[in-house]
Amino acid sequence: MASCKQLAIFYPEQTEERYMSKVTMNGNTPITGAPPAQQYDINEHPFELRHEVKRLNTRLDQIADSLERAQIKDIIENYSNPKKRIITNFTAGMARGLGLTVGTFVVLGLLAFILSQFVNMPIVGQYIADLLGYIEDYKK
Repeated sequence: MASCKQLAIFYPEQTEERYMSKVTMNGNTPITGAPPAQQYDINEHPFELRHEVKRLNTRLDQIADSLERAQIKDIIENYSNPKKRIITNFTAGMARGLGLTVGTFVVLGLLAFILSQFVNMPIVGQYIADLLGYIEDYKK
């Protein structure tokens, strides 16, 4: 890995700040432009350093794109603001409760309609008629 001053030889128009990052490589040391653990002689390995810089820049761009696609910023913002999180969870709970209530009403209504069609059958009809009678008594 090359230091920022060594990289400036290959990219003189770019500042050292472009290469400053909090990203760590293999969990070791951050890429901050500090002297690398292994010193390279620029005259011996100029193309290797250039390709290494291109590879690292490409990888950082990929990481930035993946974080942007994952909307990490929105997730962090949502969980760092308790008021927003409470309002969102309350709204979601109200919607779930309303949905369950309406869904239960529709299913039970359909079930009652289907059972009322079987009232005229000989054996099943008497049982269903008694069941519907219990329901009517409960309504009163």
